[in-house]
Amino acid sequence: MLEHLPAEVREGLERARKRSSARSRRLALHLGDAVFPIRRLWDDGFAVDADRISHLRGFVEIHEGARMMLTCLIQAVEVQDGELICTFKRATPALDRAALDYEIEVEQPAGLLPRQ
Repeated sequence: MLEHLPAEVREGLERARKRSSARSRRLALHLGDAVFPIRRLWDDGFAVDADRISHLRGFVEIHEGARMMLTCLIQAVEVQDGELICTFKRATPALDRAALDYEIEVEQPAGLLPRQ
């Protein structure tokens, strides 16, 4: 259906689609000091704009706004419809607390009342 539209209209629609998807989610890929907006994210991968980066591999971080969501080891698979498709070799959720070096017992009391 889009092939019947003039080229300028198709390009304008594509630019508008990119802008709206970038505004709807603030997901970004952090590779050192470089930051790339993420177009789509799914369980085992994500897609970034192929015009901004053509090859991607290694250890990266995925942020939503200022909050880090995932630390990932990734590999770029292919370029498809202007998107660089990347898959996760490993994706670890970022924690907001330090890792524990001991096991927490399951049946702990929620709190102790003082004796009177």
